[in-house]
Amino acid sequence: MSHSATGSSAATQPELRSLWSAVAGGEMRLRYVDAGGVRTRVLEAGSGRRTLILLHGIAGHLEAYMRNILPHADHFRVMAIDMLGHGFTDKPDRNYEIDDYVEHLKDFIDAIGEERVHLSGESLGGWVAARFAARYPERIDRLVLNTAGGMIADPNVMERLRTLSLAAVRAPDREATRKRLEFLMLDPSIVTEDLVEARFGVYRLPGMAKAMERIMCLQDLDTRLRNLLTEDELGRIAAETLVLWTTHDPTASVAVGRRLADLVPNSRFVVMENCGHWPQHEDPDTFNRLHIDFLKG
Repeated sequence: MSHSATGSSAATQPELRSLWSAVAGGEMRLRYVDAGGVRTRVLEAGSGRRTLILLHGIAGHLEAYMRNILPHADHFRVMAIDMLGHGFTDKPDRNYEIDDYVEHLKDFIDAIGEERVHLSGESLGGWVAARFAARYPERIDRLVLNTAGGMIADPNVMERLRTLSLAAVRAPDREATRKRLEFLMLDPSIVTEDLVEARFGVYRLPGMAKAMERIMCLQDLDTRLRNLLTEDELGRIAAETLVLWTTHDPTASVAVGRRLADLVPNSRFVVMENCGHWPQHEDPDTFNRLHIDFLKG
């Protein structure tokens, strides 16, 4: 099943809230969890019966979900994490392939004492979420794959991501960080000074330049090809799944998202209008409505 979802376009959003103002009225906790020896940063809110874990994209961090956490916390225990090697989470000195992220996620879920979770991932997070759901079907209630990676190897996109990401951690100014963020958006005005500052703070961390080289291994063609999602594993995903795509995703066409949905047995396909690669941030009202309705069933 597929349909389009139209909300307010990026250009007509009535306000562009700061990251802090999006969560300032709520109750939450920023903390660290030992996930198999990896000190993992997590922002937690809500106390619902079901736990929802949110996974950001490549070279990102949990602030990607600041406009979504409180609306979801009305219904779920929400946990947005910095994935392995990303954000303020530990950065072991090795390349990070999809299995490394999957096992770190499993260690995290074990560490918080959950048997089953809702899992939602964007871009790299969706790639990781799909493989996790295929490998550990008994651990997933509902699954969201949001502009997920892992379906194709487009050399042009891969090189642009690598170039922008490495430049952002090597350059001593905020402009390179801004360019990396603008890649994600249909409307570059969505990239506020506040958002730039949040990511700039991550990209200036000691060891981040080396970690980014480790993260970017997935933009190497041979490495990417051996990590791509296979038709067989997608066919093993048992969870009810929402595949969410956008009309202007710079990394993959709507046809790629539709193929992903076709390969996951119990899935529905939704396309959000007027968004690039970060629909949860660009049009949070539409995203939150679709996402919460699906997760609540």
